[in-house]
Amino acid sequence: MEKMINIPERSNKKRVVIIGAGFGGLKLAAYLNPHLFDVILLDKNNYHQFQPLLYQVAIAGLKPSSISYPLRKNFQKKRNVHFKMCEAANILPESNMIETNIGSVEYDYLVIATGCDTNFFGNQALKDTTIPLKSVSEALYARNRILQNFEDAASINNPVELEKLLHFVIVGGGATGVELAGALADMRNFVLPKDYPEIDFSKMQIHLIDASQRLLQSMSEHASKKSSKTLTKRGVIIHQNISVSSYENEVITTSNGMQIHSRNVLWVAGITGNKINGFVTESYTRGNRLAVDEYCRIKGYKNIFAIGDIACMETQTYPKGHPQVAQGAIQMANHLSDNLKLDVAGKNMRPFVYKDKGVLATIGRNAAVADIGSLKFDGRIAWWLWIWVHIFTIVGVKNKLLVVLDWAWSYVTYDVSLRLLIRPKT
Repeated sequence: MEKMINIPERSNKKRVVIIGAGFGGLKLAAYLNPHLFDVILLDKNNYHQFQPLLYQVAIAGLKPSSISYPLRKNFQKKRNVHFKMCEAANILPESNMIETNIGSVEYDYLVIATGCDTNFFGNQALKDTTIPLKSVSEALYARNRILQNFEDAASINNPVELEKLLHFVIVGGGATGVELAGALADMRNFVLPKDYPEIDFSKMQIHLIDASQRLLQSMSEHASKKSSKTLTKRGVIIHQNISVSSYENEVITTSNGMQIHSRNVLWVAGITGNKINGFVTESYTRGNRLAVDEYCRIKGYKNIFAIGDIACMETQTYPKGHPQVAQGAIQMANHLSDNLKLDVAGKNMRPFVYKDKGVLATIGRNAAVADIGSLKFDGRIAWWLWIWVHIFTIVGVKNKLLVVLDWAWSYVTYDVSLRLLIRPKT
């Protein structure tokens, strides 16, 4: 007999299984009516991570625990929500069953909310040698790697090796790349010279490589120009309209033949959907995202849905799918919770309509850009708005307070207090 996951017996309520506890999965589990649905939430981690601030962990600006929240704690008062830490291995649509590494589970409705991972565009060598930034563990690895390189640079005399340690290459000119470049520039200008007086930080270079024609391609021309101008002013070297060909022997080579010697190559160049076995090839569309209809239902399936970054709903307004941002996942979760309630009642579901609430990106201290409807602005006001939007979105009151405290301390003292090299014992 097939091993089943240890969860409560089936009740007279419909069972909704959600794979993934990102913004979409977390909100859907919370929104679903407890009188109508039993919810089984599956995730490979036992915590929700606030991905927009992973780069802050990587540059020692925030503690990992400040942007992570235990899933079991989040649902302590939701008796209809049952969490299991596992990895979904296979979907069996014909039998309404999911196979995981700890057993199988049946569903009435299945929701895929697995999000996306780093896209290396099929280059395994780059995947093996560069530093991605899509999880807390990767952010911690990046922090340790960066801090260790500064420690090594403080004790080295070889100019060639010193160059590799002090050259930082960020691949990808989206929001994460721009924010990471700005944060590193702030560290170089305000923090690191106090920690390492023996290092000449005029030799530290920050390179931002982007294959598109402008930074922040998904934002307005105003945001792109302002971010480029601000980063350049802060000493970031921007390389536009070129791609990375290879990274071997601590030398990164670009499509135009440029070479940069570096031990610090952070790859934030793109994302690709976290695929799961069991769906036909035709279910996937651009970027390995699942093609869904206007009800967030995966095309070709009656009771299987997808929300968030993994879902691609092509509309007249968004022919390439909706923006892969937290707000989109949250709106889809809210709408799907209402639609599942309608479906149980035998009523017609309503089509999803995305409401663009704007896009923000920070470029470092007192600098950010904002696109909110027809408003395009930047500077200190956009920066404060970015701060408060992110604080509001973080899960947990304690986490909000910790982030406010860390950011306030950094702002007043021009310093960050988390430059700790803590690694697991080998």
